[in-house]
Amino acid sequence: MRLKCAVVDDYQGVATSVADWSALDGELEVVSFGEHFADEDALVEALAGFDIVVTLRERVAFPASVLGRLPRLRLLVASGMRNSVIDYAAAEKHGVTVCGTASSPTPPVELTWALLLGLARGIVTESTALRSGGPWQSTLGADLHGQRLGLLGLGKIGGRVARVGLAFGMRVSAWSQNLTQERAEEVGVERAESKEELLRTSDFVSLHLVLGERTRGLLGAPELALLKPTAYLVNTSRAGLVDQEALLTALREGSFAGAAVDVFDSEPLPADHPLRSAPRLLATPHLGYVSRANYARYYGQAVEDIRAYLAGEPIRVLGPV
Repeated sequence: MRLKCAVVDDYQGVATSVADWSALDGELEVVSFGEHFADEDALVEALAGFDIVVTLRERVAFPASVLGRLPRLRLLVASGMRNSVIDYAAAEKHGVTVCGTASSPTPPVELTWALLLGLARGIVTESTALRSGGPWQSTLGADLHGQRLGLLGLGKIGGRVARVGLAFGMRVSAWSQNLTQERAEEVGVERAESKEELLRTSDFVSLHLVLGERTRGLLGAPELALLKPTAYLVNTSRAGLVDQEALLTALREGSFAGAAVDVFDSEPLPADHPLRSAPRLLATPHLGYVSRANYARYYGQAVEDIRAYLAGEPIRVLGPV
């Protein structure tokens, strides 16, 4: 009897077409789920008959309460080599091997700049007006050259964002709790003395930090109040880095020029969520890692993970993060 593999949250319906699954022909029946399961009961009901599950990034959580109700599950493949929504201890307890894949930092870097430029030049506003018979030129674009880009985080993604900013002729500074002067000099940017200094002096602020206990709620109402009235905020990392109620209030009050976000506390974002109608906000549905090449990498390596597991030699095995 062939094993059954579920691919969850395949919103675009491309999981089996962007990669070659033929190496598993005859061994595996693959079923793709394009809809997001609203709760744990729906998820468990859908996955009860599967031996293998492939999940994309952190779209679906696999806590002990789910893993304990999937006795047939033996292999869970997650894209990327870090996943904070899988209970690894529970997976081990229930005999579930967890494997990962490589992930490129390039797509989120490119999306960060798409959002930043979209904000700076009012792209959505102007395009919508042109297509709907609205006013011809209604916004006054913000310049990048000579302006300060402040980065919260200067890791693999933040460093690449910084280099693009330098290419635009921006002055770039960065801050994080662990940022060293040596790392700042390596990238060619200034090291801000504090988070507060970075927020006060930047014309554009972009977040590139891992969400954890030290970074959750990093930007609350007091921090957002430090931004210049002409400043823009971009978040393509994790929603939890920014107090969402404080962000909504700041956008409604117009205390700074605008924000662009690609990440949300609840995904997919509920239809009645206030962020869908917030002013001065450019929002995208978590597209940071969604690119053809990255998907080919994710699902191509998922096939490799499954083949290795079936051969009794699992690869890219994940543990607690």
